[in-house]
Amino acid sequence: MKILVCVSKTPDTTSKIAFTDGNSKFDENGVQWIINPYDEWYSLVRAIELKEKDPATTVHLVTVGGADAEPIIRKALALGGDEAIRVNADGSDSYFIASQIAAIAKDGYDLVFTGKETIDYNGSSIGAMVAELLDVPYISLATKFELNGTTATVTREIEGGEEVAELALPAVVSCQKGVAEQRIPNMRGIMAARTKPLKVVEPAATDTLTSIVSFELPPAKAGVKLVSPDNVGELVRLLHEEAKAI
Repeated sequence: MKILVCVSKTPDTTSKIAFTDGNSKFDENGVQWIINPYDEWYSLVRAIELKEKDPATTVHLVTVGGADAEPIIRKALALGGDEAIRVNADGSDSYFIASQIAAIAKDGYDLVFTGKETIDYNGSSIGAMVAELLDVPYISLATKFELNGTTATVTREIEGGEEVAELALPAVVSCQKGVAEQRIPNMRGIMAARTKPLKVVEPAATDTLTSIVSFELPPAKAGVKLVSPDNVGELVRLLHEEAKAI
């Protein structure tokens, strides 16, 4: 069994967000980078758990990014990945990134795991694109994943409940909370990660379909209006005329 886990570099949630070049580029000065939590806590850890059940399983990591992403990859290797592949390209276009991942995944992988989304762009589109490019089944938003031979049983959240699906491998699955529990790299894993293979490959030729024109910060929060408990009429007026809530 060969599992490919997609890993993305994202800003730490405590980072101060700012933009440069006329609000067209994210300002990376002083930003602390982390593994995208949905990739680390759920898809990667679930892949490692599958490997622990079947030692013949190998877990490879793939990321699309520059050399500055390598510390993030090494941390993922410290958690238990066997080796990593970095596609030497930068970009935010989902189709371009999915095409690079699919080009790697064509090399005999039985299962591709992604996080449900990245916490910077929140696009939640890479997994579906990779599956389409590979022409394999895709399940999104998995909260449970079990494997029996070459058949996977996947539980996912739907409106008002859960859905359980079975699919044959190869397949692509995006993971969210519930699939696995967060792990922290131990010293043995950190030391071993230094010597695990990290292969750098040049990007496959593919089109870029979208580009970022500009970013915009959310509007500043307005001040709070306090209404006396005895003045229900004023509260109703504010909710109706200003908040447009009723």
